[in-house]
Amino acid sequence: MNTKPNVFVVMPAYNAERTLEKTYREIPKSNVTKIIVVDDKSMDHTVDVAKHLGLEVIVHEKNLGYGGNQKTCYDAALSQGADIVVMVHPDYQYDPSVLPQMIEAIQNGQADIMFGSRMLLKKDALAGGMPLYKFCSNIFLTFFENLVFRRRLSEYHTGLRAYSRHFLKHICYHDYSNGFIFDTEIVASACHHGFKIGEVAIKTRYQQDSSSISFKDSIVYGLLTLNVLRKYLLKKRKHEAKVKTSTEIRPSHCG
Repeated sequence: MNTKPNVFVVMPAYNAERTLEKTYREIPKSNVTKIIVVDDKSMDHTVDVAKHLGLEVIVHEKNLGYGGNQKTCYDAALSQGADIVVMVHPDYQYDPSVLPQMIEAIQNGQADIMFGSRMLLKKDALAGGMPLYKFCSNIFLTFFENLVFRRRLSEYHTGLRAYSRHFLKHICYHDYSNGFIFDTEIVASACHHGFKIGEVAIKTRYQQDSSSISFKDSIVYGLLTLNVLRKYLLKKRKHEAKVKTSTEIRPSHCG
């Protein structure tokens, strides 16, 4: 019989004072060992809200960026014995009620990584308030990511993700960007090493209190994503060429 895994929920927070508690209330607590909030030098009362909820809070002395925040999240969870780490954006955009399904898939070995996808039910994404330009850019980038990574996922740009301990210990996530492109880099590494990625549909909800990057920042993010794909292809071709050369120069043992 499988033992119950230590599941840590980590919340990389920045100015999430108005949405942190709403997000926390929807996390299925019976499936979670501990919840950790990492505050990236917020300018509001995010830390006070997290402490009021009785959560473990780690506060950055200076702003490290979205990727830098996640690095602290994963370091803290792994150091405390997490078997599965679930990253939940505390901006109330992502429905964490599907955590049991994500955890079960990893525990049963069906996946090393699970995404909560807003795009499995595309009509629901628009109905939930996703801006049209974000909806279209998500589809555009996902098409090319599937092409390059040779996967068939509906979305790569979600703020609800679950990782196995084995995966996080295997990759060198401290080598990745401290910015928003961290999420894409971690997926590129997963695909390069052949880890299994699964997904489950979640509701989409964009509200006035929810954080959202601007149209300009979305363009920059899209270009950075395409650059990650370019680097991935170059690395893959270099690896394939090395393997081919190694095979060609192998000495023959035939008489």
